[in-house]
Order: sequence, then C-alpha cells, then structure tokens
Amino acid sequence: IDELRHDDLQLRVNAVKQLGTIATALGPERTREELLPFLQEIIDDEDDVLVAMAEQLGRGVDLVGGVAYCHALLGPLEELCNVEEITVREKALEALRSVAGHMSSEQVLSHLCGLIGRLATHDWFTSRISVCSLFSAALPKVGEAKKQELLKKYYTLCGDDTPMVRRQAALALADIAEVAGNHQDLLEVFEKLAKDEQDSVRLLAINNCIALGRIASAPEWKEQIMEVLRACAEEKSWRVRYMMADNVKALCEVFKDQAIDVIIPLYLRLLVDAEVEVRTIAAARVAGVAAVNPSKALLEQL
Repeated sequence: IDELRHDDLQLRVNAVKQLGTIATALGPERTREELLPFLQEIIDDEDDVLVAMAEQLGRGVDLVGGVAYCHALLGPLEELCNVEEITVREKALEALRSVAGHMSSEQVLSHLCGLIGRLATHDWFTSRISVCSLFSAALPKVGEAKKQELLKKYYTLCGDDTPMVRRQAALALADIAEVAGNHQDLLEVFEKLAKDEQDSVRLLAINNCIALGRIASAPEWKEQIMEVLRACAEEKSWRVRYMMADNVKALCEVFKDQAIDVIIPLYLRLLVDAEVEVRTIAAARVAGVAAVNPSKALLEQL
C-alpha cells in the first residue's frame, strides 16, 4: 500500500496493478471501508496509474464481497470519469458498465442513477461526456418512471452548450434507442442532432439512421428517418455526404422498402459529387449497391 504513494511512477503503476492482491489480504470489508476511500484520495495521480486503477476496479466485484456490494466500486470510478485524459475516462466507463452488469435493479436505482445524475449536471464537460455512455447500462434495469427521468437527463445533454458533449450524446443514441424502445422524444433528439451546427455532430446522423432503422417499427419513424437521409445527401459538409456514401450498402439493407426509390437515387448523386473524397468512397461502394439491387437498369446507370 505504501508504494501507492511512492515518488517513482513505475512503482506506483505496479502497486496499482496489485490491487487484487492487496484487497484479498485486507478482506472484503476492509477493502470497502479502507482501500476504496483511499483510492479516491489519490485520483490526482499520473494517467498511467489511473488507467491501471480503472482496469483493476472493473475486476473488483468479488474483492468487495460479491454482487451484493459491487456498488461500493462506484465511488472511485465516478472520480475517474471526471478526469481530463480520455484514455482514463474510457477505462473507467468500461469498468462502470461491467460493474453495472452485475448490479440488481435496486442497486442501479439506489446507486448508479445517482451517479448518472451527478455526472450529467457536473460543471466539467468531461463528466458530461462520460455520462452519455452510462444511460444504456441503467435503462434496462429501472421502471418506466425512472426511465423517463433518465431519458430527460439524456435529452438535456443532447442540447448541451459544449459540442463535444453533444457529439458523445449522438454517439450514445444507438445504444440508448436499443434499450429504450420507440420513444417519440428519441426521434426528435435524433432529428435535432442531425441538424446540429457542428458537422462533427451531424456526421453521426448516418450511423444513427441505421441504428434507429433496425429498431423502428412505426412507418412514420421510417419516413422521418428518410427525411434525415435526404438532408444528409445534400449536406453542405462533405464529411457528412462521405458518411452516407460509405454506409450506403447498410442503409439499403436496413431500409429495404426504401432502397430503390429513395436511397439508391441519393447514392447516384453522390457518385458525381463535387468533392473528390465523396466520389471516391461512393465509387468504392458500387459493388455493394449493385448486389442489393442487381437490376439491368441500375447496372446501366452505375
């Protein structure tokens, strides 16, 4: 334990990698009451130490006394979600999602939902970026009222002042939609993100079209998704048009009924796009599109 505060960085990293051994020696109760609070005090360490810490905490369910006490691991992991370095946050989120998989509905309601609420309203944008990845872990384990409350927090993040938060919210949309189901508000935030002022957010619209198309059962959803696709094909940002050309085969497969009348005509326009990058990726996808609809008319157009 003394080496966790040693001046030598490599010794500290090695010590953190031995947290499992330390916790086994202490026992579950002392690990929960002494080791985990101690770890929260040394969160201001170097990134290498914090990455190793997150990895160890993600494997720590048995060390704190099993599933009944796994929520004890949330404290230091929450602190790690606040740090500036993205590799640390990603490891912490990976660990949190792993721990959340072991948690009961009662634990999620009592502990994980509180963590999500704190991160979602944190002053630091890094915390708000982090929390976007946690909604899909909590939503399947809560009742309808709490689900609506969590979704409301997520919708707020979709309109955050910081573009990087909105981008992460857009990245998380597919996973959230998969567990939340056909919520009309989800479709509305999808459309809002597809029209975001930042093209780094808008270019995620195509992947979200595919994800929503896989779960959408209502015809009106499909039509609204088609409207977003039409807008993407005419986007002022070539990067958005590039994403559509790159994913055209997946779009045709997900939206089979709209492939011939909507998606392929949009794709044909991308083949003669003003930007060479768009034309190049569109040309690279010709074989995939032809396989979707190998008609003589289409082949002649291509």
